[in-house]
Amino acid sequence: MLNHPLAPTPKYLLLCLLLLSCGQEKAACSPGDGREIWQQPKPDSIIKDQSFLHDTFPLGFLWGSGTSALQTEGAWDQEGKGPSIWDHFTHSNISAKLAPETANVASDSYTQWDKDVEALEYLGVRSYYFSLSWPRLFPDGNAKSRPNAAAVEHYSRLIERLLEKRIEPIVTLYHWDLPQVLQEHYGGWKNDSIVELFEEYAAFCFYTFGSRVRYWLTLHNPYLVAVQGYGTGAHAPGEKGGPASFLIVAHNLIRAHAKAWHTYNTHFRPAQKGKVSLVLGSHWVEPQRGQATVTNVELCQQSMEAALGWFANPIFGDGDYPVSLKLKYGALLPTFSPEEKLWVKTTADFFALSFGPNNLRLDRGLVQYGQAVTPDLRRILGWIKLAYGDPKVLVTEGSWFSEASVGKEDTVALYLMKRFINQVLQAIRFDGVQVFGYSAWSLVDGFEWNYGYTVRRGLFHINFSEPNRTRTPKTSAQYYRRVVSDNGFPSDETLKRITGRFPCDFHWGIADSTLQVQFYPFSPQFTDHGLYSWNVTGDGLLRQVSGVKTQTRRAQCTDYLAIRGHLRLFESTGASHYRFALNWSLILPQGDLSNVNIEALRYYHCVLYELKRLNLQAVVILYHPTHRSPHLGLPGPLQASGGWLNYSTVEAFQEYAALCYQQLGSWVPYWITVNDPNRLIDIYSSWTEKHQAAHNLLLAHAKAWRLYEREHSAHQGALVSLALHADWAEPANPSVDSHTAAAQRFLLFELGRFLDPLLGTRYKETHSNVDYPEEMKAYLEERAGVMGLSGSPLLTFTETEMKELRGTLSFIALTHFTTRLVAPYLHTQDNFQQKQHPDHGCLILSDPTWPSTLGQALVPWGLRKVLNWVNRRYGGALPIIVTASGVGDPAAVEDRLRQHFLKSYLQEALKARQLDGVNLQGFYVWELQDQHAPRFGLFTSTHHQSKAKASVAIYREIITHGGFPDDRTTQTCRSSELHARCSVCAWMFRHKAMLVFAGCIIITLVMLAALVIFVIITKRNQTRGRGRRVNRWRRRDGVAVCLCPPVKC
Repeated sequence: MLNHPLAPTPKYLLLCLLLLSCGQEKAACSPGDGREIWQQPKPDSIIKDQSFLHDTFPLGFLWGSGTSALQTEGAWDQEGKGPSIWDHFTHSNISAKLAPETANVASDSYTQWDKDVEALEYLGVRSYYFSLSWPRLFPDGNAKSRPNAAAVEHYSRLIERLLEKRIEPIVTLYHWDLPQVLQEHYGGWKNDSIVELFEEYAAFCFYTFGSRVRYWLTLHNPYLVAVQGYGTGAHAPGEKGGPASFLIVAHNLIRAHAKAWHTYNTHFRPAQKGKVSLVLGSHWVEPQRGQATVTNVELCQQSMEAALGWFANPIFGDGDYPVSLKLKYGALLPTFSPEEKLWVKTTADFFALSFGPNNLRLDRGLVQYGQAVTPDLRRILGWIKLAYGDPKVLVTEGSWFSEASVGKEDTVALYLMKRFINQVLQAIRFDGVQVFGYSAWSLVDGFEWNYGYTVRRGLFHINFSEPNRTRTPKTSAQYYRRVVSDNGFPSDETLKRITGRFPCDFHWGIADSTLQVQFYPFSPQFTDHGLYSWNVTGDGLLRQVSGVKTQTRRAQCTDYLAIRGHLRLFESTGASHYRFALNWSLILPQGDLSNVNIEALRYYHCVLYELKRLNLQAVVILYHPTHRSPHLGLPGPLQASGGWLNYSTVEAFQEYAALCYQQLGSWVPYWITVNDPNRLIDIYSSWTEKHQAAHNLLLAHAKAWRLYEREHSAHQGALVSLALHADWAEPANPSVDSHTAAAQRFLLFELGRFLDPLLGTRYKETHSNVDYPEEMKAYLEERAGVMGLSGSPLLTFTETEMKELRGTLSFIALTHFTTRLVAPYLHTQDNFQQKQHPDHGCLILSDPTWPSTLGQALVPWGLRKVLNWVNRRYGGALPIIVTASGVGDPAAVEDRLRQHFLKSYLQEALKARQLDGVNLQGFYVWELQDQHAPRFGLFTSTHHQSKAKASVAIYREIITHGGFPDDRTTQTCRSSELHARCSVCAWMFRHKAMLVFAGCIIITLVMLAALVIFVIITKRNQTRGRGRRVNRWRRRDGVAVCLCPPVKC
């Protein structure tokens, strides 16, 4: 039919000269350098919207879905269709690794094409990406022969129906199903004769269907056609020719595409005004271990060139293969003549990208180059923009797969779809990539090449054991339908920031685990009995005086410099409450009162004294379990006798609590008996042990609470609780009832297991009906019946125990770190009794769009949800305190992740209190100092001189403002209310300058008054003294005059 000459013409020679001139000015003519993307800072997931962007796609965005002929049509030998290479490949089972299925019937889309259109209508998409079957249109592969009228009618009918439904047909000419006759006669794509045959086939399709089709794709993922089909033999035709074969095949595929494009451009574009491209598939790589060295960046670039660049560079680049491929394959790599380079270059009207599991599972030796393969669609789109001059991009295949056993609840595939689509949105909004459409792959379950039907990629489920092949929307279809309807991810009103303050008595806290006891003070004067002489010989040295022993002074609290240094760090944060744990095994090494470590108690007393002196509040944990062997934080003898599986540990805990209350209680306003008992029980392997441990932990707490109420509450006045690990559980698939039920069950096993026996389902004065949650009991009974067990492993409380448990919480303490996606386990007889199988029967997942670090996802809204759940279930009368919450940040000092955590989680805490009415009275950040990796501390470890991290300033600022007020002013009520026990002291501290001045004036006035009085008294005394002397003289003179005899003359 239509041929395109390869002989040089004056026009091509002129273009050759332009190409050569570009070599002199590469910077001006080169489309770009993809290496830049690794040299730039990677998008930071903690920055707003960089992890997940709430926004919509541009108006007119082309949402779609797609299929391929061989995977879905079936009818492999009906109505004149000839065999394809994949029909031959599956029937002959050339590959030993191939799944034993065929595509004979597949999804039966040839017959049920109208059902596929209905599926598209259900999704609400505007395009349908499908392929024509070359062997169905031309069984002999020759487009010069008479076409199969049934096939022409079928595809015409499909296109017409799509247009009636206002769905844009995007048509692929070749999706791997080469007519078998061409493989047999020519050797398939190894023979350049196929190039001419393909051009003729393309011209027929343009001519026959082109007036109704605006978007054409010549080839689908030629990389896999070449490498898997002719190199490794994993795909049809199953040849294992290695590079010598697949390099030639790739060369012919590029030439075939270019011929088809030129044919359309010359003969059909003027009238049809369509666009033509080809679909290129690729993986994505990041530098190994995140180190973007020059070497690693170059290897990443070579990795991309080895797959995507292999085909993209000749078409979207300079018309030739990448230099790295020339160096790698040398003479094996075919060459383009200068004329061919110009002829191949720019033979695509847009960039069509396939990004899915087939590409991410590429042969490591061919493409990985020692770097890290990662499914980041945003990054590869950015690379395409940099490398190929910002082309318009259509994502024709974006998806993941599910195992066939998953059925209709394809939860993992749903979340990966969410991630891929949002990455496309980010590429558009943040990176300026011109993506104009996205096609979710695939529309229906089909034949998945060498995996047969063992994996599924469809949005619609098909049961291949049923002849009618009914299409049923999976949960991913429901999700995609909503995304299409919303044109993306509209803003979530619940995520908006609010303003407001926490109350003045709010606990601004910092939480630590077991406080390390340093028995010896800083100076040796308290332990060294020696007497020393100094500088006797002028050498400046100390010399011990032999034979002399002195008495040492017992250390005072002020001598423990480590305590002051530690609490000085705490005080600098502005926090008001410090939560830490005592070391049970240190205080009572034998587990009873036979050996009490007085020095340890004294050290804790000194810590509490110093907190009191600083007007700081202590929250003290009696037992902070550790998962470290062998004792789990218990005294050794108790663990040796069975630990929490033995009731004697309950009694020993009561004895230990009594000692702590007696020795330290006057300094402690808040006690926590046990920290995270719901995490402690996870270390027990069997269900029976887990429930026994939980049972005894509850009884131990209740006994300790009752003891305090009975003997110490009246004169010490502290509040007592236990703290539960309270991560939120979100249904992994909210549209599925079983997932919603699983999330609720997870929370009941995590929280209700401990809170229900203490509070009942609602907190009331009577505290009636306390027991394990009814839903939990019913579930365990049901599972026991399924497994043929004699009964539920859940223990029952006696009437006495229920009475002792009832109401033994003064406040609800929760530790919260993250949110989990929860799905139900698929229960079978084989997997139900596996060791790792949890008793709640839930599978824990994570949303890949959530920002995460070191395995912990940051989901601020999860805190608000768990607070509301607890508040609703237990009535809201008791205050709730979040006694630990934090994030591990690998940054040494500039811990931006923790700064984001503090602001976002405290925002959600404020929403829970201010908008939802949750009685939240405190939030404690975990932890004060780094102990070990991951780094949770607000300060670096003591090995790094305990330097404050950047998050300290953020936390202090929030505390100063009392939250997030509009005016950013200081919360003035805090000082007087927090330190009400010494209000006069607080007033004096605030007015100390005035008091000093007033004191000076008063002293001066007193001294002046004293001086005046002294002068007055002195003068008065002097006056009186002179008067007495005059009188005496007068009396003396009178006697002399009167009594003396007269003088005679």
